Amino acid sequence: MPIFSCEETINEFETLTRDAGRVQQDTLKKILQVNADAEYLKHFGLNGRTDVQSYKSCIPLCVHSDLEPYIQRIADGDSSPQLTGKPITSLSLSSGTTQGKPKFVPFNDELIENTLQINHTSYAFRNREYPIGKGKALQFIYSSKQVVTKGGILITTATTNLYQGPRYKEGMKDIQTQCCSPDEVVFGSDFQQSLYCHFLYGLIYSDEIYQVFSTFAHSLVRAFQTFEEIWEDLCVDIRDGVLSEKVTVPSIREAVAKILKPNPELAESIRKKCMGLNNWFGVIPALWPNAKYVYGIMTGSMEPYLKKLRHYAGHLPLISADYGASEGWVGANINPTLPPEEVVYCVLPQTGYFEFIPLEKPKAEEMENSASIHYIESDPVGLTEVNIGKIYEVVLTTFGGLYRYRLGDVVKVVGFHNSTPELKFVCRRSLVLSINIDKNTEKDLQLAVEEAGKLLEPEELEIVDFTSSVEKSSDPGRYVIYWELSSDASEDVLGSCANCMDLAFVDGGYVGSRKVGSIGPLELRILKKGTFKEILHHFLGLGGNVSQFKMPRFVNPLNIKVLEILSRNTTKSYFSTAYGL
Repeated sequence: MPIFSCEETINEFETLTRDAGRVQQDTLKKILQVNADAEYLKHFGLNGRTDVQSYKSCIPLCVHSDLEPYIQRIADGDSSPQLTGKPITSLSLSSGTTQGKPKFVPFNDELIENTLQINHTSYAFRNREYPIGKGKALQFIYSSKQVVTKGGILITTATTNLYQGPRYKEGMKDIQTQCCSPDEVVFGSDFQQSLYCHFLYGLIYSDEIYQVFSTFAHSLVRAFQTFEEIWEDLCVDIRDGVLSEKVTVPSIREAVAKILKPNPELAESIRKKCMGLNNWFGVIPALWPNAKYVYGIMTGSMEPYLKKLRHYAGHLPLISADYGASEGWVGANINPTLPPEEVVYCVLPQTGYFEFIPLEKPKAEEMENSASIHYIESDPVGLTEVNIGKIYEVVLTTFGGLYRYRLGDVVKVVGFHNSTPELKFVCRRSLVLSINIDKNTEKDLQLAVEEAGKLLEPEELEIVDFTSSVEKSSDPGRYVIYWELSSDASEDVLGSCANCMDLAFVDGGYVGSRKVGSIGPLELRILKKGTFKEILHHFLGLGGNVSQFKMPRFVNPLNIKVLEILSRNTTKSYFSTAYGL
């Protein structure tokens, strides 16, 4: 008998969310009791108290840099309680792609339990709408390099920390989300070879696949772009029952040998289906006919990939995965029928203690189409004290040793489920593009690129990917936007795209600076095909993980290597004439 029941999970969720305020108090009490000996809490004089008022009055809001000395001591092997009562044996790497510098955050067993609570809850609601039978998931998941510090602490990504734990694997089996690929493929040392074999296993078990998943929409799009190039090789392997010589990792070859047998009928079926597709539209349901949906994080910086992902998914729904970060979880998607652009996340009050910093727009800066706001902050409020329609920055207190940690995410409260809020992700708080008084966020950049991208549609062109930087070596400084296109575009169209983006940044500081010439004309640089793949491989070479990779939407001037890659691969450049300056 399965130990997991969708009905029981939903009932438990309903009970917890009906009294979210009390659950929050109990959760904070548990966190502070188990971590009462932590040096961090002692430093601020909490002295074992566990009530909300004492906690807020003693412990200040913090950012990652405040915790770095404690995390460094953990990495160096200090086994005394630094951030948690029990010793931390593993650290997780956050992506940190903006400056190429990753952050370390503590990882422990409690975070595994939190992950399973979130996953089980969202699965229960998902399965009610899209019931799946006993089967497998085609998961594009990849391990990262694992480093052991001089103090004996394992450093790897949160994804790897989860997937190498038996508790997590058992928990995922309970909800029919078992990866069809074995550990040898997931933990393979070469990402391209692992990707190839994920497809191989997925095709061999095609009738048993009920969902297609990767951590981020970007990884799914990248996987199927690769599939367009390798599908014929996969057919040959399946037809002959012999793995391609391109796969050289011994452990992967040994694992594949156990299931790869000559199957010319399956190979021919795959070949016919692929040949019958129109520009790969609907490839996922064509090859995996029992798949019910495509699943992964699709909000925020992943939204630009949705158009291409929908192309591959055909009629299958895209369901955005739950809302969290390397630091911890925030909410579950309990409304799986909503499209990713409209998804809201329900906060599970037992997974951590949550506060929200109210953010107000200064009256002079209110602009309907702009995300770039320098917010006025008020004192943080509790989970049940937020107001519908208001925007907030999320503050986390976790079982993993983060206390009143500013996550840097801006969310909007769009409703309540019982007494717990439903959140819509708005954007990252941090500025992306700024030269002087201008303030533009990742969302502003995304909106500008989307607006200009419409000019490419008559030529049937797509923006494969994009990023940006600021050029301050000349005066005045300017924004530089980098595009990789699916094919060549005309000079006139690209010149118009540069103008369109320049005008699409509607932040008052930017518009005013452009009009008086204190910010120069926006520059659009066109890149060679494969440039963003080269950036991905650079990231992997630093020990990153493809499952966790998020293309940097802004390249910091300190990230010299990525700027070199962009510069070396620039083929054409177009300056805006929108302001006549």
